Amino acid sequence: MMADKRVLLASVAFLVAVGGSTSVLAQSVKGSLEASDARSNFQRDRNIAVRQRSHPGYEALGITIGAFQAWPKLSARVGTDDNIYGSATNKQSDTVVSLAPELNINSTWSRHSLDAYVRATANRYSDNDTEDNEDFGAGFNGKIDISRQSNLTGGYAHSDLVEPRVSSNTARASKDPIQYATDTAYVAAMKEFNRLKVSGRYDWQKYNYDDGRTAAGGVIQQDDRDRTVTKVTGRADYAVSPDTALFIQASADKRDYRLSKPAVTLARDSDGVEILAGANFELGATARGEIGAGYIKQSYDDASFKDIDGLGARAQVEWFPTQLTTVTVSAARSVEDAAIPGSSGYLSTNYSAMVDHELMRNVILSGQVTYGKDDYRGTIKPTLITSRDLDREDKRLAAGVSATYLLNHHAGVTVGYTYTDQKSSGLDKAFDFKVNKVGATLTLQY
Repeated sequence: MMADKRVLLASVAFLVAVGGSTSVLAQSVKGSLEASDARSNFQRDRNIAVRQRSHPGYEALGITIGAFQAWPKLSARVGTDDNIYGSATNKQSDTVVSLAPELNINSTWSRHSLDAYVRATANRYSDNDTEDNEDFGAGFNGKIDISRQSNLTGGYAHSDLVEPRVSSNTARASKDPIQYATDTAYVAAMKEFNRLKVSGRYDWQKYNYDDGRTAAGGVIQQDDRDRTVTKVTGRADYAVSPDTALFIQASADKRDYRLSKPAVTLARDSDGVEILAGANFELGATARGEIGAGYIKQSYDDASFKDIDGLGARAQVEWFPTQLTTVTVSAARSVEDAAIPGSSGYLSTNYSAMVDHELMRNVILSGQVTYGKDDYRGTIKPTLITSRDLDREDKRLAAGVSATYLLNHHAGVTVGYTYTDQKSSGLDKAFDFKVNKVGATLTLQY
């Protein structure tokens, strides 16, 4: 494993050295290692998705500050949740009021770019004030255009977040929601050689969880979830035509937990690899996207945990049946860390389909359906002598609809409904629950 990883790291270093530049990478395979802004064999922009399209007369004006443009925004939301704790029985409903200020700043330079943001959200519950919480986030991204076919990018972000009560990893016995902080950073490089594009990226993530408290005042330790994740990705694309490119992408990650034995019974430190191959394409003005499939594996340092491996896949395809309608279909399969006793992680498979329709220039209708399955792996020790494999599988179905009405340059209203249904099965199954949410949001912007 270490030998393979050294080979992969050396390969990525070679790609970066040859490329001499970088490009921002998205989290999904689509756009994970992007082409430059110049027209190329890898550009896919013959159509514009409904959510990306400009709406003259209804767009924010922004504030010019020298060579930068500032975009202030404030969102106020009121909604109802019929099962705030995600319980199978004794459901508790509540009304939630949220206030979310946000500021984005973008450079207006002809070359290179620098973007920054700061945002926060405050949630207040009508009847359950222990659920009141605040989120905060700030970060920046920069790009240096070395040439039309090469660039260098990097960024950093910090977030203070609250774990949802319905999360399978959260400590449900905690009186207050579990709070945690994340720090993320990345650097990336990309270079095009006519039909060939090579790219590489390094990601760093740090998670720090606060302890929870029981209703009796006891401490629910969360230190065993603190971890640092590093990931190196290398990729090569070859354009067989101006509309289609074949690619191969390889990633290696290392997940280091802050606590090790004997502070914890089972250590979750691991090394992972993902290899994907597929195609990036654009079918005229009808469809575009990327589909990749391959192999994923996570190997754990603790001998009590078996490796998790199997089919790896990531895909996203946009279909434009008309200029006013965008249909987006996505799929992904990955190995995620678990926080439940005895589990090392789980193989997560997710599918989604979304439809956006521009009913009028200032009215957008949306609908979405998602399905996910989490197959947990690990070891359960009923006694000091015996042990058995963890047996748990969670399935989730979610659906939602929304409508956005843009009033003018400075205001818009969105109303929506979402439904979530989770079922857990196996000897170590968790909980089943259903949640219905209805809400309305007023957005003010300049």
